[in-house]
Amino acid sequence: MDHIRTERSGAVGIIVMERPERFNALDVRMARDLRKASIGFARDDHVRCVVLRGGERVFCSGADLKYVREKGDEQDFSYLQPEGRQPDAGFGTSFKEILEYIHSTISEIKRANKPFIAAVKGVAAAGGFGLAMACDLVYASDDAAFEWAYRKTGLTGAESSTFFLPRLVGLRKAMELVLLNPRLTAAQALELGLVNAVFSRATFDASVMAVAEKLAEGPTRALGIAKTLIHSAVAGDRLDYHLDLELEHLARIAETREFAEGLDAFLEKREPKFDS
Repeated sequence: MDHIRTERSGAVGIIVMERPERFNALDVRMARDLRKASIGFARDDHVRCVVLRGGERVFCSGADLKYVREKGDEQDFSYLQPEGRQPDAGFGTSFKEILEYIHSTISEIKRANKPFIAAVKGVAAAGGFGLAMACDLVYASDDAAFEWAYRKTGLTGAESSTFFLPRLVGLRKAMELVLLNPRLTAAQALELGLVNAVFSRATFDASVMAVAEKLAEGPTRALGIAKTLIHSAVAGDRLDYHLDLELEHLARIAETREFAEGLDAFLEKREPKFDS
């Protein structure tokens, strides 16, 4: 796996996203490898807790928008499209190829009978924000930042972000984060309940591993059942249905002029000019 690395530390499985040159953005191959790593640890009885990490500067920035604009790579689509051709349609088709893997990863995290921890250094934005929120526990370094981010490119939100956000912070605050799109510091994310704790960058890795090891020493099966019951209590058992809705709506909005402008503006590092 080129940009996904897996490690084991005793009964703790560690998944590391490593694509710093693209801010840990996920193309088809990386999204597929992330799913493979997540399934592997989720179904390994010898792994009792899983930590999902990014790099030093970025946790994850979601789907690779440059990859989407270029409609992928012919080789990447060889196992997804007849005769290895690239998608004939617009950006929505390219998004689907990536998000189906990311959404499958999120479903696996939710269903796993063991805790998943998101260890966030740097920025978690868009799909990276969604991946972090989908984990059972989230820990942030003191210089981490969180941003819903889809507003910048004229997208509707995906990767579980519209599902978990109102459950974590409440309806009014969720609307504010989506409609106004502020970038939150680690301290602000903690105050809102998006993260469980903030650790100093200097001690971050050790602090997260201390929590993971404590969980790995616990009654994994009982914790897994408790996790399922909690998800049921907050309608988390509707996540898969909601992920399908997110994908359907995002793929449709990705075919509009608004997204085309947002995509160009994002990659050209300028402010978008949306019109009605």
